Amino acid sequence: MPKKILFCATVDYHFKAFHLPYMKWFKEQGWEVHVAAKGELELPFTDQKYNIPIQRSPFKLKNVKAYNELKSIINDNQFEIIHCHTPLGGVLARLAARKARKHGTKVIYTAHGFHFCKGAPPLNWFVYYPIEKQLAKYTDCLITINQEDYDLALNRKFKANQVDHVHGVGVDTKRFMPVDENTKTVLKKSFGYHPDDFLIFYAAEFNKNKNQQLLIRSLALIQDYMPNAKLLLAGEGLQENCRQLVHQLGIDHMVDFLGFRKDIDSLLPMCDIAVGSSFREGLPVNIMEAMACGLPIVASRNRGHVELVQDQVNGYIVSPKDYGQFARSLLRLFQNDALRNQMGTASLHLVNTYSLSQLSLELSDIYTRYMLEETNETKSKYHHAHI
Repeated sequence: MPKKILFCATVDYHFKAFHLPYMKWFKEQGWEVHVAAKGELELPFTDQKYNIPIQRSPFKLKNVKAYNELKSIINDNQFEIIHCHTPLGGVLARLAARKARKHGTKVIYTAHGFHFCKGAPPLNWFVYYPIEKQLAKYTDCLITINQEDYDLALNRKFKANQVDHVHGVGVDTKRFMPVDENTKTVLKKSFGYHPDDFLIFYAAEFNKNKNQQLLIRSLALIQDYMPNAKLLLAGEGLQENCRQLVHQLGIDHMVDFLGFRKDIDSLLPMCDIAVGSSFREGLPVNIMEAMACGLPIVASRNRGHVELVQDQVNGYIVSPKDYGQFARSLLRLFQNDALRNQMGTASLHLVNTYSLSQLSLELSDIYTRYMLEETNETKSKYHHAHI
């Protein structure tokens, strides 16, 4: 019988977006891969998929049903490893796996950015911190993806058996890469832009945390100095306030709302700058992808951005409420081609630490640690077979 791993998260798209290379790796090792999450996506490298009603909010009653379903799935299968992701996926999987852990199942949890962090609302500390600290004792390996979370878990004495730090979720540097000037021109024309347009890119869901208003207001301050600049906003969500703000500031001609896109790897290389405006990030993939395309970055100060962007090396770090400083940083890069190229080259160098190949090494080291351990149940069966 092949050994089994269960991956669990709130929604199944999480795996399509971030974890297919690692699911593939387990298949290559001869393991059976199971996935539990909300949604009906067909995922590759998956032997069994369970659509369970996990909700993003911890206060939804449907999470009780999801917990019961998850508990049955875990108890009915002899998983050697359970790897859970996202806050609610992590909570429910670790609670549901308590019995299985007594029989040797190893539980790994990746925190993709604790909701409690420096500058987070007090409510986040009140709600999420005690939950994560309590559940750490049901965790064999707690994986953090940025240095601040790693330090927090150690300093606050989270009682996971092991706390590890890996560099994000991995960016595919063979898919996201720079292009030459001729290709950039061709790409711009293919998307309906003029070769001389100065393109500023941000891919993120429209919500309060992502703070797109910072970008819009900053651009409005310097519109007279950057007449050919265009801000490309990719993503779905609550766009209406941003659209109204763009119209109110009279910069409709400078902002394009692109909606949900599957061609980010074609859009990014034709751009001149990438930006990030969020209040909170774990370790943002959108910034890593932009760095892999050789772009300088202007980003708001938060734990994820400051780990990726070295101020005045591969971009600028600015307060998420300082429109003026953000605008000045954009203008500085707009006016100085040499500086833009220099910072873009620095981005290319720095992103190697976060590449998919590097992440694969880090995660395979962690997985192998638990794959090689015999479970208590296996030891027990072996013992009885040889009595």
